[in-house]
Amino acid sequence: MRPDNLVRLTVLIAAVILAFSVSPIASGDPESASATGRLDHIDKVSDTRWEVDVYSPSMDKVIPLQVLRPADTSQPRPTLYLLNGAGAGEDGANWLRQTDIASFFADKNVNVVIPTGGYLSYYTDWRHDDPVLGRNKWQTFMTKELPSVVDSALGTNGVSAIGGLSMSGGSVLDFAVQAPGLYTAVASFSGCAKTSDPIGQNVVRAIVEGVGRGNTVNMWGPVGDPEWIRHDPYINADRLRGVAIFVYSGSGVPGPYEALDAKKPPDAPPLPDQIVVGGGIEAASNFCSHLFADRLAALGIPATFDFRPAGTHSWLYWQDALRSSWTVLGPALGE
Repeated sequence: MRPDNLVRLTVLIAAVILAFSVSPIASGDPESASATGRLDHIDKVSDTRWEVDVYSPSMDKVIPLQVLRPADTSQPRPTLYLLNGAGAGEDGANWLRQTDIASFFADKNVNVVIPTGGYLSYYTDWRHDDPVLGRNKWQTFMTKELPSVVDSALGTNGVSAIGGLSMSGGSVLDFAVQAPGLYTAVASFSGCAKTSDPIGQNVVRAIVEGVGRGNTVNMWGPVGDPEWIRHDPYINADRLRGVAIFVYSGSGVPGPYEALDAKKPPDAPPLPDQIVVGGGIEAASNFCSHLFADRLAALGIPATFDFRPAGTHSWLYWQDALRSSWTVLGPALGE
């Protein structure tokens, strides 16, 4: 079995379990402030495409960013941060390569910033360095070290939103919880907001430990540690008030991109894997997203949910979902 198929199969097993989880209610506290990052290098590939390297003090390394520049740079513009999935762009699968976002944003006055890195890290702050997955302080980097560097280097207006898919679909919701006021909007594509109940913990462990060979004790502590609850957006959903929220999920049923003659992005998985594995993962995400919709409704928090009758866990559906999310992200960014 190919390594990427093994990853998808392991995630599927975890995701199927996810479909039966239930969570209690609790609250958490934001993390303390950290030092700012530092601009390391800018390579202006073209007027509209930059590659920017930013040094992270908390992780003591340089993080590459793929950047799309606004159509009109005559005045400061807002920023949309986009996170990749479990492979974190390190596996070659990323928003720029797998989707048409370069053309979609070509006429829009917004900076798009896509970090590379964070493989199977859940884009969170780990308590300890991991022997396999290394040092991960992604929440600190994204919410405290990076924004001021981006604002200065790109000449932004300080307004920002964030989106993420699959693994990072829950992480971006957590960022909005942990860093109130930083983002005007958050978009979650095929993610899950539930991580701290016993089933949710098993899912996270299956991904981090089963696929990545890391140790979740180094991430959020042992099973039952309060840190798991603190980073659960479902539990802490009340802290999302005032943020424009967009959540997408397909049903898991094969759709137009599973047709034999359908276009495929680079390095797309074999069609049977996309249907069986990708369908199973998406079905679990769909169940989880419906629970999140019920949670927000119970709290009286407005949100836009885009539930599709078909669609697997794959890039071209996320491409379509990003376009749909612009009805929420655009106005929140002032566009």
